[in-house]
Amino acid sequence: QVEYEAKAKPVSGVRVLTVKFNADTAITMPWRFIPDQHDVKVLPGEAALAFFTAENKTNEDIIGVASYNIQPEGAALYFNKIQCFCFEEQMLKAKEKVDMPVFFFIDPDFLKDKAMDQVDTVTLSYTFFKAGDADAPEVAGMHMPLLPARDRQAAAAK
Repeated sequence: QVEYEAKAKPVSGVRVLTVKFNADTAITMPWRFIPDQHDVKVLPGEAALAFFTAENKTNEDIIGVASYNIQPEGAALYFNKIQCFCFEEQMLKAKEKVDMPVFFFIDPDFLKDKAMDQVDTVTLSYTFFKAGDADAPEVAGMHMPLLPARDRQAAAAK
């Protein structure tokens, strides 16, 4: 766990990073889930706030759980979520539409990692699952590799 106060200090005079947002739902999740912005520009260490919108399009209450992925893979070491809807299960009532925030920063140590020298864009992707589905993560906010469910199951069986 990174100490927010110690690390979230914008480093000016260096390159600006673009954080792109992606939102998906599992095939069994009847929600509409989209990022409210395509991307934001941040300095390493600068705290930023982004919003996603989720809408339950059914006539029943549904509990969802989100997993996330950060690309390129090495950038995940430096991506810190301070507050996120993905930390807990989310319950949307029938036909309910809500804003879901994520408050984050990229650790300034990102700039010291030679493997990140050519990286100016980081993508934060979320996938919402119905809680309890076979593909759903066991823990809300779990970092998921970019593998389809069948490939994750095959890898887990090895």
